[in-house]
Amino acid sequence: MAVVEAGVLVAAFLFPLVGGAGLLARNSAPPPDELPANLSGDLWGNSRVLAADGSVITTFYVNDRVPVTTEQIAPVMKRAMVAIEDARFYEHSGLDVRGTARALVTNVAAGSVQQGGSTLTQQLVKQTRAQTADTAEERQAATEGSLGRKLREARLALVLEEAYSKDEILTRYLNTVYFGHGAYGIQAAAQRYFSVDAADLILPQAAMLAGLVQSPANDNPLTDPAAALTRRNQVLQRMYETGYIDARRLAAASARPVVVDPGPGSPNGCIDATVGGFFCAYLEQYLQQQLGISRDILDDGGLTIQTTLRPDVQVAGDQAVLNQLPMGDPLAGMYTAVEPGTGHVLAMSVNRRYGCPEPDCESVVLNTAYSQGAGSTFKVFTAAAALERGFAADYTLTPSNPYVSRVYTNNGRPYEVRAFANADVRTMTMEQALYLSSNTYFMALQDALGSVEGPVRVAERMGMRFTASSADQIIGGNRGSFTLGAEATSPLDLASAYATLAAGGTRCDPTPVTAILDRNGEPLTGPEGTPVGSGDNCTPAAVAPAVATTLAQMMRKDVEPGYPGQTAAAAYVPGHQIAGKTGTTQNNFSIAFAGYTPQYSASVMVLNPKGNQDVGGQGGGMGAGIWHDAMAPILTTAPRAPFPPADPVLAGSTVQANPPPPAATAAQNTDANTPTDENSDTPDPGTTRDNRFED
Repeated sequence: MAVVEAGVLVAAFLFPLVGGAGLLARNSAPPPDELPANLSGDLWGNSRVLAADGSVITTFYVNDRVPVTTEQIAPVMKRAMVAIEDARFYEHSGLDVRGTARALVTNVAAGSVQQGGSTLTQQLVKQTRAQTADTAEERQAATEGSLGRKLREARLALVLEEAYSKDEILTRYLNTVYFGHGAYGIQAAAQRYFSVDAADLILPQAAMLAGLVQSPANDNPLTDPAAALTRRNQVLQRMYETGYIDARRLAAASARPVVVDPGPGSPNGCIDATVGGFFCAYLEQYLQQQLGISRDILDDGGLTIQTTLRPDVQVAGDQAVLNQLPMGDPLAGMYTAVEPGTGHVLAMSVNRRYGCPEPDCESVVLNTAYSQGAGSTFKVFTAAAALERGFAADYTLTPSNPYVSRVYTNNGRPYEVRAFANADVRTMTMEQALYLSSNTYFMALQDALGSVEGPVRVAERMGMRFTASSADQIIGGNRGSFTLGAEATSPLDLASAYATLAAGGTRCDPTPVTAILDRNGEPLTGPEGTPVGSGDNCTPAAVAPAVATTLAQMMRKDVEPGYPGQTAAAAYVPGHQIAGKTGTTQNNFSIAFAGYTPQYSASVMVLNPKGNQDVGGQGGGMGAGIWHDAMAPILTTAPRAPFPPADPVLAGSTVQANPPPPAATAAQNTDANTPTDENSDTPDPGTTRDNRFED
């Protein structure tokens, strides 16, 4: 009886709002054009992340919701919801005292909720305010059982009725309401319970979903089919009483058992990514930190995010890494691919799963982390600086072993570099020194440049960033170890820098996204009205094209057959022109290989991200091998693309302007047995080698 009395009081309180002209509500309600944003704006929903081929990588959301238009909702679903929740929906103007009183009497008599008390419009206000609340206090205020809350809902319901048509309100309601089992809105619910779209719902399904709104936990067909059957049939009975179905359809639908076909919920976040979990995490950081998209918009903005991820490149990279290192091995193998000329990040592979709590998982995007150096891959920057200064590829030196620098010092003493297995005790050209990976030659070449500034600035222009020490600090300290790759770098930076050479000297900032559309399918715009996340950010001639093309021809000799002592033969894919460079850091704490064709640039780094560990081997072994295994499936289906010829002046007499591709013979891995100093980064006791990164 107390419930009935409370209902009468509420009805009496609301009567002035609808009686006569409804002066109280109408005089105190805001005009239609001043509705709160959460009630007047577009419907919020999941943001979709798409791969370059249009396939779905994942979605971002707080509440799993996929808004649909009125045409995408089955008419029977609309009728079922109106019948059970607000039979006079098409007759009232937002408030219905008579309907509220009738529902109260019916529910009390039945001992359970048979009919909704508030109108659909009032429920829409309540649900929207609760779901968009920023704080627990706001959420409580939106759901508290006070007359003040009822009055606020009543005012807004009247305004909604003035601002929108009945069909618009009903569609908005169906896209908003919670149906249980994590499904918000009718499309998510139809998929979750029946694996169909909202447009394809049939009568028994629509009745069951409509019955979930009042008590989704208690009437869930997945957990309590008996309760769901009872509630569904109550909805069917109400549809019959309101004239939406006839007796024949009522009997047929009521006789059917509860049949569900549960579909998976929408993937949520990068931990659920179908492919490229680490790429997804990099994208997520990029969207927020680089493009300034808020977490709220990312989760509930209904965005469509078109990414650069190539699933075929990603899958090939994943398999290549796992060919060398098992999932969860203490050593992390990282493969990162970038498209020259655009900066599009194509793949990020690691022998880890992203984001989960198991031992073989990792939450740090290792492809962008700066933890170790990349060894002799940095010699390319010194070679580029020398070519810019007019040193030709045939510039010849005979470095001593050990080589004692005339320019660089360490702890006040001349910087000293030793060769590996006496490999440097010979006269060689710059080109030979590059593919033989001669430490002593490149220290002597850096001496000839007079300062580390040239190589450091070239590296910056090519896309390298320095975090442990800034470029100015490296230059100010005149660190001779720069050419040996002692500075910490990331796999992405390395792939991006080499992509600059592949693009003929054009540097493009790496990007994981090509377009972002808002919920209406229009380009998302920033404060200035310009599209967000579209267009490439490229700098032509960051390195002179003559330098880039000459280096490509020089670096082919490190990979392609026919050059004794080369360190990266394992990377060769028969029939394709490939340029690259290996790297091994001090104490073998990391190995690296960076290689490129005119179409692709990719880096490999292997290291222990948790601490220093002897990786074993050299960059020309595991590093070049991973690169080969990742790129071979891609290159074998791609058209062959030659590099442009070397600049004749910079090439000197040692570089053929555009040598033909070598015969398509099987690649031989000569890394372990060739007399190179690839592993000579480890100093002998007593030398004055810079040991800052030894620990």
